[in-house]
Amino acid sequence: MSTKRKKQEALDYHQSGRPGKIEVVPTKKHSSQRDLALAYSPGVAEPCIRISENKDEVYKYTAKSNLVAVITNGTAVLGLGDIGPEASKPVMEGKGLLFKIFADIDVFDIEVDASDVDKFVEVVKSIAPTFGGINLEDIKAPECFEIEKRLKEELSIPIMHDDQHGTAIISAAALINALEIAEKEIDSVNIVVNGAGAAAMSCAKLYLSLGAKKENIVMLDSKGVIRKDSENLTAEKQFFATDKTIYTLDEAIKDADVFLGLSSGNIMSQEMVKSMARMPIVFALANPDPEISYNEAVSAREDIIMATGRSDHPNQVNNVLGFPYIFRGALDVRATCINEEMKLAAVKSIADLTKELVPDTVNLAYGEKVITFGPEYIIPKPLDSRLISVVAPAVAKAAIDSGVARKKITDFEKYAQQLEKRLGLDNKLVRQITTKAKRNPKKIVFAEAENYKILKAAQQVKDEGIAIPILLGRTRKIEQLIEDNVLELEGVEIIDPKSEEERSRRHEFGQILFEKRQRKGLTLFESQKLMRERNYFGAMMVDQGLADAFISGINRNYPNTVRPALQIIGTEEGVEKVAGMFILNTKKGSLFLADTTVNIDPTAEELANIAELTAKAVRRFNITPKIALLSYSNYGSSQSANISKIMEARNIIKKNNPNLIVDGEIQADFALNKEKREQNFPFTDLKENANTLIFPNLESGNIAYKLMQEFDDVEAIGPILIGMKKPVHILQLGCSVREIVNMVTIAVIDAQVKRK
Repeated sequence: MSTKRKKQEALDYHQSGRPGKIEVVPTKKHSSQRDLALAYSPGVAEPCIRISENKDEVYKYTAKSNLVAVITNGTAVLGLGDIGPEASKPVMEGKGLLFKIFADIDVFDIEVDASDVDKFVEVVKSIAPTFGGINLEDIKAPECFEIEKRLKEELSIPIMHDDQHGTAIISAAALINALEIAEKEIDSVNIVVNGAGAAAMSCAKLYLSLGAKKENIVMLDSKGVIRKDSENLTAEKQFFATDKTIYTLDEAIKDADVFLGLSSGNIMSQEMVKSMARMPIVFALANPDPEISYNEAVSAREDIIMATGRSDHPNQVNNVLGFPYIFRGALDVRATCINEEMKLAAVKSIADLTKELVPDTVNLAYGEKVITFGPEYIIPKPLDSRLISVVAPAVAKAAIDSGVARKKITDFEKYAQQLEKRLGLDNKLVRQITTKAKRNPKKIVFAEAENYKILKAAQQVKDEGIAIPILLGRTRKIEQLIEDNVLELEGVEIIDPKSEEERSRRHEFGQILFEKRQRKGLTLFESQKLMRERNYFGAMMVDQGLADAFISGINRNYPNTVRPALQIIGTEEGVEKVAGMFILNTKKGSLFLADTTVNIDPTAEELANIAELTAKAVRRFNITPKIALLSYSNYGSSQSANISKIMEARNIIKKNNPNLIVDGEIQADFALNKEKREQNFPFTDLKENANTLIFPNLESGNIAYKLMQEFDDVEAIGPILIGMKKPVHILQLGCSVREIVNMVTIAVIDAQVKRK
């Protein structure tokens, strides 16, 4: 992808729809005059009075208990430097997004036009009553040290400068595990720190807290080794100054056990790596280019333990492993600060989690059969959903034990369960399947490549490494669209089924189709003629193993698109009828809906088959299906042929799959509301809320997902065709590029499973 296009896509992303990445939404009902009278005047006076009598009540009656301020002055933004408060706002909004999706913490981003320490501190102190915690971000050194120090002294809420402590906590967890693998003790290893900014200083200080010796740490800045005889040293640099007779990185790194890079890319050579001690530990954390590339480092030393800040290599040191969960734990016990004990608790919990058995959800997300503790896995993966229920409780307990918590947690097991529930899925599902697809991309045939949206989606999945596109259509038309829209699809295969070049393959494919359909009214001539149609040609490419999956439907109705695939590829063994499934990603988690596209009025047997097919599909996402057979009735409260059909379907499912969690007939609200079920139907087999909804007919299923699709807080993926022998997925008419990309991702996952 060209730099120019990357820049434009980033701009398009940030301005699309509602500009920005975060918004404020009401948490209370507000539809009636009574609601408004309670929310504001006169009802709002009551909590105001309570808070005035006891300030701690503010946590009970307001959002303070779950609200963090992400505050900057824009003086040290990413790799952009001092760009000012306005220009830093997109970064702060992004930080707010991460807080929300990983820990369900609400954020106001605050950009302060003040580089003077006194003024900045005064502003933050003035607004502090609004917030339960403060995350300082992208403030240049050495001012950031003074700002954090003063705010911690003068305020009684959790405060953390993530650029310092976030990197320190994650790298410290990685270091603990790396040293264990290398069979080295932290108090005896020689550590070289290249870089002397806020993050480097904080890392080095935290390593000291873990047991490292100051005399064993050598720190370098842009001028070389920081020595005691160096001129104009800040107090922070003076603390780490050495009197060793070394001046350069080459000299410092010789026989070193650990290298920590928080500087700039490509400043470390293979010779330097070779000069390090046995089983060297190299944390090259400069972004986007590390101090030495992963491939160069591992080819220099077979015994190296390597980490970077990048997601495309093992051992990514990513702050998102820490700050959401640290603040989550601190907020939940109303901590007055984030102290050393809490940071060390986070370090230990992250390190310990790495050694536990990795769940299948994580293995699948990263396309691995088994991820185990070792040189290529010294810290958890960012998508590991266990982090919130491990790190946050550890931080909360440390706050309680160290006496800085104003609220006690007595049942940590219950607390961990609450944390798991509050995230729903948010939707991690999309992130997980995308990550898994990238690990083993497949060839995807796009039947409608003469459409701009299809080409745009093809480019995206190619750029992101999700899939290998094959484009069907008139070559000149496709090439013109690519040129007109400045797309980058060089090297992508374009096939025109009607072209003279494809004559031989058309005849070959036609013969195969004739053999499949000769007793079903199709002649050889008709079979070969049908191969001029892209839906037939594309389906045959998948059938013959020339591609792994087929995508079509953006311009044609569903039946005409699915028919060629059924005729050529057919259904899985034992499956008589396919079905359509939609995934709805909601704030409460993912819902799987079927049948939404194929079977108009299924019989009891067909309904049972749909439920079993859907359950199988849900399990592919490593989610346990909890199935509700939906109706207008609850457990025989009404009598009709349709109700009898659903009852019979349940009995068939229970006979075929006795361990499958399924119940019905049941109304949708009861299926999704545990409290209502327990009050009215304590006998139900649905002990948890249903995540898989089976509709009694096509009308109800199609209407339901179409309605839900229009809500802003719901993301729909589908329709996913289930029951096919090989992956075929039919797009919705007029769907967006994002929806196409999601469907391609599903198709790749489907192909990965069916190729095993």
